[in-house]
Amino acid sequence: MTGQAHTGRPSKLLRNLSSKIASIPMMLTAVVIFLGGTIWTVVYSFTNSRLLPRAKFVGLDQYERLWDAPRWIVSIQNLAIYGFFTLVFSLVVGFLLAALMDQKIRFENTFRTIFLYPFALSFIVTGLVWQWILNPEFGVQSVVRALGWTSFTFDPLYNADIVIYGVLIAGLWQGTGLVMCLLLAGLRGIDEDIWKAARVDGIPMWKTYLFIVIPMMRPVFITTLVIIASGIVKVYDLVVAQTSGGPGIASEVPAKYVYDYMFQAQNLGQGFAASTMMLVTVAIIIIPWAYLEFGGRKRG
Repeated sequence: MTGQAHTGRPSKLLRNLSSKIASIPMMLTAVVIFLGGTIWTVVYSFTNSRLLPRAKFVGLDQYERLWDAPRWIVSIQNLAIYGFFTLVFSLVVGFLLAALMDQKIRFENTFRTIFLYPFALSFIVTGLVWQWILNPEFGVQSVVRALGWTSFTFDPLYNADIVIYGVLIAGLWQGTGLVMCLLLAGLRGIDEDIWKAARVDGIPMWKTYLFIVIPMMRPVFITTLVIIASGIVKVYDLVVAQTSGGPGIASEVPAKYVYDYMFQAQNLGQGFAASTMMLVTVAIIIIPWAYLEFGGRKRG
């Protein structure tokens, strides 16, 4: 009987066969398009490809030119500033808004819609709106001066030293609402008994959030961080809509550098090298996190 039952049981390869067949197109897409395209980009970053790809290898020449280019250095610095402040402010402000929403306030749905609405707009629209708001001729500076403060100055998009912060304002305005909604969903998943137990024990609300609720929301925070980080690395639309990389090259970002060299300067090799450096940067961040998150857990 045992032998018959054993022979009647499908092998591991044939289990959930329909699901495996259905996943084949996605697997092929990931392997052929994503992995294949990535390998192709890395390989051709070592060539002197110009308008069209050509397999004439020049070693690390493209990378040497890349790191000698002031425009690339500025773009990396801008991405670091934009990324750091986006991560900090979007998480802090998003969590505070989520915590307020979690208090079952009146008109919660209305406020949630208002905060989330900017995310429904394209980055181009957001960039153009904030370009108008930050314009010194008829934006915030003009309004404040009309109220009597004639010496007030606020023109971040026209000041090379702080232009990236003008881009940051628009990015936070658009993305913080989504962070709020993600964290609010995590807060709503916390068992009500935990809140009751904290109140019974006399634990202040801020300590409940800091030492109990936030650690329990770790998976939600990780998901939110991944979403924020993906938006940071590929930031392009906001910069193009607000400043086009100016004044001068003061608001350049890596994605714009890649696009300009690949499609405008007709220098595919340089664009491929910049793309590869962006990939390496992401890998340096993701691989250690993935090892600690999944590899360490297996050992435990």
